[in-house]
Amino acid sequence: MIAANSVTPPIDNGAALLRLLGTPDLASKRWVWEQYDSLIQSNTAQVPGGDAGVIRIGGKKAIAVSSDVTPRYVESDPYEGGKQAVAECWRNLSAVGAEPIAVTDNLNFGNPERPEIMGQFVKAVTGIGDACRALGFPIVSGNVSLYNETNGQGILPTPTIGGVGLIDDWSKMAKACFAKEGEVILLVGGPATWGTHLAQSIYMRDIHGRTDGPPPVVDLEHEKKVGDFVRKLIRNGTATAVHDLSDGGLAVALAEMAIASGIGAVVPGLSGTNPIPVFFGEDQGRYLVTVKLDPKSAEMQELWNEAKALGIHAPWIGTTGGKELKLGEARAVTIDELTSAHESWFPRFMNN
Repeated sequence: MIAANSVTPPIDNGAALLRLLGTPDLASKRWVWEQYDSLIQSNTAQVPGGDAGVIRIGGKKAIAVSSDVTPRYVESDPYEGGKQAVAECWRNLSAVGAEPIAVTDNLNFGNPERPEIMGQFVKAVTGIGDACRALGFPIVSGNVSLYNETNGQGILPTPTIGGVGLIDDWSKMAKACFAKEGEVILLVGGPATWGTHLAQSIYMRDIHGRTDGPPPVVDLEHEKKVGDFVRKLIRNGTATAVHDLSDGGLAVALAEMAIASGIGAVVPGLSGTNPIPVFFGEDQGRYLVTVKLDPKSAEMQELWNEAKALGIHAPWIGTTGGKELKLGEARAVTIDELTSAHESWFPRFMNN
């Protein structure tokens, strides 16, 4: 297990963020989805690039769709990785305000005649089943693709979860971009230390070259409770923007919201705390939520009281504004720098 206080940054956290945004896993896939008609007869209410696609289906109703899996988690711990694939899909649908209603799975593995591969398959399916039952997120279809290997080397176990959710009024859906300057940023659902789990993180793999340790544990009861709470904030108009946290943790989620909106943010961090797990830890069950409430208002206190009663941590971590992203003591990174790092990898790769 990687001890959070044992990891020191080889580079400034702002520089680390720029490096991560320019990697294949986290780089923008705009080059791909712009090749196709993503508007679908102008019924697309939310284009690719956010947490879930949203398509109007008549009147005020819309469906949200997301597809998720983190193969490195599944390889490290197939059971937790299977749970996480379902939970992340649940979060992505919840983050736009959709009620998750059904799942299809696409179970991609190597040669099941190898005991270790069959073991991955069994444990991942068990984790998926447990997560679907706990979240009330039934599997209605799916397929299995086995023997995926080259020269005896199997692919990473990739049990992809495709989920669909229903939005009663698409005009109230949330987007993963800051709405305006001067709004409060809440981190809903995280531990009191904001982030702690570095093992199997993108940061440890791509900055330190380490792939050891277990993936983050998925607390299914917590996932459901927090997802339900976030959807309520969206539907009652309290939330002005929502984004779930996944690969890259808090830093990458903040950067994505800043890039999408052109609005920066200042997030001071926790005084006296190692900033790496705070900004790059990949603890599950977390959402960034912006609200237009005054932190000293009765309405904000009511929100915090409700969260506390549910056992949900929802601290005020920063404020939107400006044209830079400032994370703790690291140097501020301009939105232009973030956008360039995020958008340039795919076109450069395809033109090579």
